[in-house]
Amino acid sequence: MDAFFASVEQLTRPTLRGRPVLVGGAGGRGVVAGASYEARVFGARSAMPMHQARRMVGAAAVVLPPRHSVYSAVSKQVFDALRKRMPVLEQLSMDEAFGEPVELAGATAAEVWQFCEQLRTLVRTETGLVASIGAGTGKQVAKIASGLAKPDGVRVVSPAEQDQLLAALPVRKLWGIGPVAEAKLRKLGVETIGGFAAMPESEAASILGNAVGTALHRLANGVDDRTVSERAEAKQISAETTFATDIVTLADLRSAVDSIASHAHDRLLEDGRAARTVVLKLKRSDMTIITRSITLPYATTEKPPLIGAAQRSVIDPIELGPVRLVGVGFGGLSTFRQGSLFPELETSGVESVIAAEDQQEESSEPAAASDPATDGPQTPVWHPGIDVSHPEFGHGWVQGAGHGVVTVRFETRSTGPGSTRTFPGGDALLARADPLDSLR
Repeated sequence: MDAFFASVEQLTRPTLRGRPVLVGGAGGRGVVAGASYEARVFGARSAMPMHQARRMVGAAAVVLPPRHSVYSAVSKQVFDALRKRMPVLEQLSMDEAFGEPVELAGATAAEVWQFCEQLRTLVRTETGLVASIGAGTGKQVAKIASGLAKPDGVRVVSPAEQDQLLAALPVRKLWGIGPVAEAKLRKLGVETIGGFAAMPESEAASILGNAVGTALHRLANGVDDRTVSERAEAKQISAETTFATDIVTLADLRSAVDSIASHAHDRLLEDGRAARTVVLKLKRSDMTIITRSITLPYATTEKPPLIGAAQRSVIDPIELGPVRLVGVGFGGLSTFRQGSLFPELETSGVESVIAAEDQQEESSEPAAASDPATDGPQTPVWHPGIDVSHPEFGHGWVQGAGHGVVTVRFETRSTGPGSTRTFPGGDALLARADPLDSLR
């Protein structure tokens, strides 16, 4: 799929079509998770620090937080569509997969190209999104071809042209060659796949290791007999966040764990399996990582015992040091699940600790005087990219907020570019909405 995260945002928020969209964290440590092709023109790309990408794109950049529930839903639509023509898919990620259609055995390059175009039409019809497809004699060549096909195209590499194509490509294009291996080969004057293929296999093994070096050397020579098969289910489901400023208090860390564990729990429910092991990951400001895990007596999908286990693993930042990243993972996944007989006991200990902390913090500060102007319901906090709904205008998303007002663009996948409305920040009719509603 082409620029998948950004393309889904442009699909469900039509005003953004043709505009440079950056998906990812907007804080000081935010990273780009996806960039539209309009943003890539300026040099922005995935895994780049967000502040760098914004600087490259300039004032036209549209920065949005990731909406994983929407991407997962659209990904399922994509692969459900592809399975109509290719029942067996080896899915690599939300937006990439291998297929090996039986009817293409012995087909000509022209026949393969026609089949690929039919797949692209199918995906566009079912989802409204663009796919680029590469085809070759094996996974390695197909993977390279798919990159050459982007954006919005098909590239079929026939057996006759395979060797010539591979030989001229940078060695880094070889799937499995990372920056370390590339540096080792460059020191020997090897910069292309052809140069690597020309090395004796024994030399490749001595440089990159017996197993890896031999396997990569075979791939460089076009030998790739790996079959396409459905991938095993994920062994762990997790969520993590890097914070713009380090967490230095236990209360803030518990709040972060609660929020991140809730996101991981949402993904667990989408997966459909139950979890028995809960893993807490904390990255300190010096970049060292601490992990702690708790194994429950049973596998469950219930939120209280899972989040309670994550909270019991928390370490006070006063003891641990400032925390920049928090992650929560659920492992020991199973289709068998058991409900807790006494769920209220799973979190009572954590709740009492939090209550005691709150009481201690309150007792250490002077009591605030009552202010009639600020007492009562709190004004919601709106951030750009949040999905909202309004009984009159329908589904929309926050374009901007501040100074007591919030501006919303009302649109979904099917509406075309929508109109904007500005409301008081505390407007009782404006409410947060399910992001999946933007797919309507």
